[in-house]
Amino acid sequence: MPLVHISLRAGKPEAYRQAIFDGLYRALHESFAVPEDDQFMTITEHDAANFRYSASYLGVDRGDDLVYIQITANDTRSVDQKKALFRRVVDLLGENPGIRPQDVFVNIVEVAKENWSLGNGLAHYA
Repeated sequence: MPLVHISLRAGKPEAYRQAIFDGLYRALHESFAVPEDDQFMTITEHDAANFRYSASYLGVDRGDDLVYIQITANDTRSVDQKKALFRRVVDLLGENPGIRPQDVFVNIVEVAKENWSLGNGLAHYA
């Protein structure tokens, strides 16, 4: 049950943002075995003054189309699954909406399964 927060510069059309949602869900479904209808994602847009990044940290040539993707998920995935997810996200977002691999920044925050309540005050995975 990943929770995904996406941050990008303001001004992209709705179709662009929806393509990010669709690509991320598909990558999570394929790489992390996220079930059908398990989609909990937000996009936050920022003006240029409120969106900072290094254009060259670790030798990656980033630009203004940079997208930050933070995924909070159960701490149950292997390193190989995480690597597969990173690769699949880059591939799918490259296809649609056309984001360069250098502009896809992904971070996974892992939590214990008992740290989720998906509604009704229940610990759904505990």
